[in-house]
Amino acid sequence: MTNSKNAPRVGFVTFGEINTPFERLQKKHDEALCVLKQMRAEILDAGIVIDDSAYETADAAIAKLKTDEIDCLLVCVAGWVPTHAVIRVTDCFRHIPMLLWGLCGWRENGRLITTADQAGTTAIRPAFEALHYTFKYVYSVIDKPAPVEKLQAYFDACYAARKLRSARVGTMGYRDMLLYGTQYEGNSMRGQIGVEVEPYEMLEMVRTLDTLDKEQVAQGIQFVKDNWVFKKPCDDAVIEQGVKYALSILKKINERGWEAITLIDVDGMKKLEGFPPAMVFMLLEHYCGILTVPENDVMGAVTQLMMKYITGQTVPYLEYYEFFENSMLIGVPDFVPKSATDGEVTVLPAAFGLLNASLLNVSKVKTGLVTCARLVYLDGTYKMHVYTAEAKNPPAWNEYGWDDPAPQLPSLEVFPTSCTVEEFAQKVSSQHVIVAYGDHTAALKDLCQLLNVEMVM
Repeated sequence: MTNSKNAPRVGFVTFGEINTPFERLQKKHDEALCVLKQMRAEILDAGIVIDDSAYETADAAIAKLKTDEIDCLLVCVAGWVPTHAVIRVTDCFRHIPMLLWGLCGWRENGRLITTADQAGTTAIRPAFEALHYTFKYVYSVIDKPAPVEKLQAYFDACYAARKLRSARVGTMGYRDMLLYGTQYEGNSMRGQIGVEVEPYEMLEMVRTLDTLDKEQVAQGIQFVKDNWVFKKPCDDAVIEQGVKYALSILKKINERGWEAITLIDVDGMKKLEGFPPAMVFMLLEHYCGILTVPENDVMGAVTQLMMKYITGQTVPYLEYYEFFENSMLIGVPDFVPKSATDGEVTVLPAAFGLLNASLLNVSKVKTGLVTCARLVYLDGTYKMHVYTAEAKNPPAWNEYGWDDPAPQLPSLEVFPTSCTVEEFAQKVSSQHVIVAYGDHTAALKDLCQLLNVEMVM
C-alpha cells in the first residue's frame, strides 16, 4: 500500500475457521478485495487468518498491518471463526476504528450454500462492544451488491477523524462583532475534535506588507486581471492592496501549516483597514487552496475541515437570508470559492455603507443536491446539525444598503429533502452553514459517532 494524503488508508484482514476449505476462504477473500479495489481507499491486505493453535496466521497478519499507518481496520468475516483468533489480531489495533464486515453465502444447484459468516459476526460483534472497541458492523446479503456505500462512508469518516487530529486553523482576531456562535472552547476542541486553533494578530499582517516581493505582487495583480471577469472597471490600487493582504497572510499560512483560516471582518478588515476581505479570501484559495470563512467563525472553519476531509471538496460557507414555505435563501455578502462557482469568477467594484472601495464576488453558485452542516458547542456538548437539500438558482434579490444597481450576491435557494423548513428552523444553530455537493449524511453520521458528537437532523 502506498501512502496517500487524499484517500483513506484501510487495513484489510479476512477471517475463517481452520476446518473451512482454504480454497473457499481464498475465493471469498479475493472477491472482497476486488470490491475494495474499486473504492476510494488505499488497501493494505494482511491476508487470511484462521484459528490455528499457534496463531501463526494471526501474528503474520499483525506484522503486515504494522508496516504502515492505517485509518481503519476492516475485519472481514468469511465464515464461522472462533472469536479468540479475531481478538488476537484486533486487540493490537484497539486504538484504530474498525469495520466488522460479514460476507455471505451463495447459490449453487438451486440451494443456498453458506460458510456461516453471520454466525461469526454475531459472536464477534458483542465481544467488540464488551472490549470497548470503536467499530461499526455491516453485512452482505446473498444476491445483493456488497454494502459499498456503507463501507466507503465509514472509511471516509475514519480518514476525516485522523486528519482532524493534526489539523490547524488560523484565526486573525477573535469574536468579530462580539458574536456568540462563532466562539470555540480550546481544550475540548483539541481533546475531542483534534483541531489546534492558532490566533494571529492583524498587526502582523500589516507589518508584513512592506516586506513583500514586488515581483510576486505584480504577478498577483496580473492573475486577477487575466482570470477574473470585471463587471465594471476597478482601480488598480484596490487590486494591488488585496493582493498584498493575501500574500502577507499567505506567509503565515505557509509558516504554520494552516488548512483553514478565518479573519476578523467587520471589526477588523473593514473597520481598521477599510478593505473587505472578500478579495483576500479568493486569492488565498488560488494560492494555497485553503478553506476560508469570515468573522472569526472558528466553528465554521472546523465544520469546513470535516466536510472537506469527507468529500474532497473546497466547501463554501453560506449565510441564511430568508425562509420561505418550502425553501430557504442562502448566500454570501462577499465571496464564494471557485470550486463552488458556476462559470467564470465574476467581480464587481461596489460601495456598501461606509465602504467605497469594495470588490465583490458576484459569481453564480453551482446547483444540485447538497449536504448542509454546522458544528456547534452547547452546554459542554458538541452537536452537528445536518440536512440535505436540492439547491436551485435563486430568485432576483439584493441585500439592502448597496448602491444602485444593487448586485446579485452569490446565492442559492435550497429546498430541504431530509426535513421541512419548519423542522429545520427549530434546529438551525448558526447564521453560517457549510455546504458540500452530494449526499454525505452517512459519512457525517459515522464521523460524529467516532468523535462523540451528537448529530441533529
